[in-house]
Amino acid sequence: MNLRAAVPRLMPLTIAGLGALLIVKTVTLVRDTTEFLHHSAAGVSVVAEARAAVPDKPPPATAPAPSRDSVQPPTVSEGERTVLLELRQRRQELDRRELALNARESVLAAAEQKLSARVEELSALQKRLEALEAAREQREDAGWQGLVKLYQDMKPRDAATIFNDLDMPVLLAVLDRMKEAKAALIMAAMNPDKAREVTARLAELRIKRENPGSARTGG
Repeated sequence: MNLRAAVPRLMPLTIAGLGALLIVKTVTLVRDTTEFLHHSAAGVSVVAEARAAVPDKPPPATAPAPSRDSVQPPTVSEGERTVLLELRQRRQELDRRELALNARESVLAAAEQKLSARVEELSALQKRLEALEAAREQREDAGWQGLVKLYQDMKPRDAATIFNDLDMPVLLAVLDRMKEAKAALIMAAMNPDKAREVTARLAELRIKRENPGSARTGG
C-alpha cells in the first residue's frame, strides 16, 4: 500500500472526527451551563421566598421618657434651704431698693425740671427789670439834661449863686452831667467851702460808679 496515497484519505476522516468531538464538547458545555443557570435561578427564588416568609425584625422600641411627675426632685439639705431663703430675701430687698431708687430719681427729675423752669422765669424777669431800669434811667437822664442845659446857658456867676443854695444830691446830679469846662467856671465862682465839699462828693460818686466793689460812704 502506498503511504502517500493513504495520508490524503486519512485527513478528511481525522477532521471529521475532530469536528464531531468539538460538537459533542459544545453540546455538553451548553447543557452544563443551562443546568447551572437553572439551579442558580432556583436558589435565588428559594432565598426570596424564605425572606418573604420571615417577617422583618421590628426596630427596637424606644424607652418612653420619664414624665415630670415621675422625676423625683433632688433632696435639699437644711443648710441649702437656709441659703436659698436668704438669697431670696436679699433679692426681694434689692428689688425694693431699686423701686425706691427709681421713685427717688423720678422725683428728682421732676424737681429739676421745675427748678429749670423757675430759673428761666427768673432770668426772663431779671432781663425785664433791667430793661425797665435802663428805660427809667434814660427818662431820668433826659429830664436832668434839660436842667443841665439851663444852667450851662447861664452866666457862671449867676449859676454859682444858685448852686450855693442847692441841696447836695441835686447839685451832684447836675454837675455830674455838665460839661467839665462849664462846671469848672461855675465852681470857681461858688462859695469855697461849698465848692470843696461838692468836689469831694462828686469824686466819691464817680469812684462808686466806676468801681462798685470799692464804694465808700460819705457824710
